[in-house]
This record gives sequence, structure tokens and C-alpha cells, in this order.
Amino acid sequence: MENCVFIHTNHKQIVGAIVAEYALRRNSHHNDRFDVRIIQLKDYPFFREHEGHAYLRDGMKRPWLNEDLQSFTPLRFMPPELMGYSGRAVVIDPDVFAVGDVWELLSRDMHGKAIMCRPRGGSKGLNDKCLATSAMLLDCAKLTHWQVEQQFDDMFRFTRDYMDWICLKTEPRETIGLFENEWNDFDHLTDQTKMLHTTKRRTQPWKTGLPIDHRPREKFRKFPPLRVLMKARRKLLGEYALLGHYRRHPDPNQENLFFGLLKECLEKGLINEEMIHDEMHRNHVRHDALKVVERTPPLAPAA
Repeated sequence: MENCVFIHTNHKQIVGAIVAEYALRRNSHHNDRFDVRIIQLKDYPFFREHEGHAYLRDGMKRPWLNEDLQSFTPLRFMPPELMGYSGRAVVIDPDVFAVGDVWELLSRDMHGKAIMCRPRGGSKGLNDKCLATSAMLLDCAKLTHWQVEQQFDDMFRFTRDYMDWICLKTEPRETIGLFENEWNDFDHLTDQTKMLHTTKRRTQPWKTGLPIDHRPREKFRKFPPLRVLMKARRKLLGEYALLGHYRRHPDPNQENLFFGLLKECLEKGLINEEMIHDEMHRNHVRHDALKVVERTPPLAPAA
């Protein structure tokens, strides 16, 4: 099919990915016009081959860990290759949940741009230091230079910085357009939201109470000694030591949205309780998830 939505993930976020796929289908009136594919880290051997090897991130050399919560992020750049460099793709993180019709995004006029996304910060223009690649609309024919395995290898040759890649700093700015922030709404759910992104990992609704298992950024330009302290922490105590636990999301409506979608996935057999119990045991899903599902009110029917 000429149009596809890709959800990229690893084993730690697979429940989120399944719920995200369901939300896309539930809230679209054009399901016959596009495919949805979940792409997983485990299916690409080049990630395993680099386990523990040093790569360049934020100007620092860090070991690559496939067990990190965010290890799937280079897969954001796989869709053009998987589409044979033709057609259109939307790619989203596994913590992005459609509340509008994604076909409106897939079918929009891109005005000749290769990529559409939003700034990661609040800026309205392309001068923002980092663009958010957690949700992108792609014209795959214009992205033949996206060769993920080779570009991933470049990080270990120290010729490509992970953050420059993830922020699209390696792309010509004139090839990038902006879509409305509502297509990647950062922990913000209103009547205008099209896709909710629970981007503040510390408050992802399905992880409340679990130990932190993702890496914080460590640039600390305003106070460089913190960078030294964080490096010492990692070396002496471990990658995630002293980082604390996931907290409850401050917006109950966003928690209700996720668990309302999960409730429907359970009712439709897309996920079963055995899988949820297994993910609880692995500390990928909060240990009271099924109790939260029980008390979550049903969602309103799709518009």
C-alpha cells in the first residue's frame, strides 16, 4: 500500500505500541487507505552487534544498551527503506496515541517537503535547536539517503552524533516543514489534540511506580560539574542508579485515555491478561495495571 503508519518500539514498550496501533484504527474513518506496522528492535541484528560498544551522544562516548527504554529510536528512520523509497509514511513512538484521524495527516499537502514534524520545544519556526522526530510525516521518495544500518554504524565510528541525528540536524532545513503541534501533542490533551504523546517518560501512565530505566541527557551546559557527577554515578553505581521511580501522570484524563484504550484492547482480544501479567513481572508495566483498567470509565465512542 502507498501509505503506512509505522510504530517503532522495543520489547519494553510493546504494550504501548499495541495500544497505539489500536488507537490509530479506532479513530480513523479511512482504514482502507493505509497500513499500520509495528517495527521492533529485535528484528534488526545490527543493534545486537553493537551491544556495549561506545557511540557518540551529546558529544560524549556512551555504551549502547539494547535494554535501555529508548533503544528503538534509530528505527524512526527505517520507514523509507521499508517502503522501497516510495509512497508516504507516518512514523510514531510507541507512546503516541491517536485521538483524531491519522489519514488527515497522511493525505495532507506537504508542499514539496520531504519531512514534516514539529519543534521539540515551543518554537514555531525551523530555528528551534531540536526537531521532534517522535512523530513524522515522510515523503519516502525524497529520503533515499536514509540508510539506517550505515548511519547507525557511523555513531560508533564517532562521525555521527546520536542527538544530531535524532533532532534532524543532519538534514537540510529547506526539506523540512512543520505540522501543527496537535499532531504530536506533548502531554497535552484538549479537543484540538490529534495525537497525544506521553513524552515525559517519568510520568508515562502505564509505568507509575516502576524503577526508572531510561537515560537522562547529561549535557548540563549551565553547570558542567553535574556532567562529571552523572558520569561518576553511572560508572560507580550503574546506568540507572539513583534515578528514582516513575511518577503518576499529573493529568487524570491522559491516564484514563490510555487505560480506556487498554481496556478495549483486552475486550477485543488484542492483548490478554497473561501478557499484562508477564509485562508486570518484567517491570515494563505498572503492577496494578489490571486494577486500574477495572476502575477506568469506558471511553466515549469514536467520533
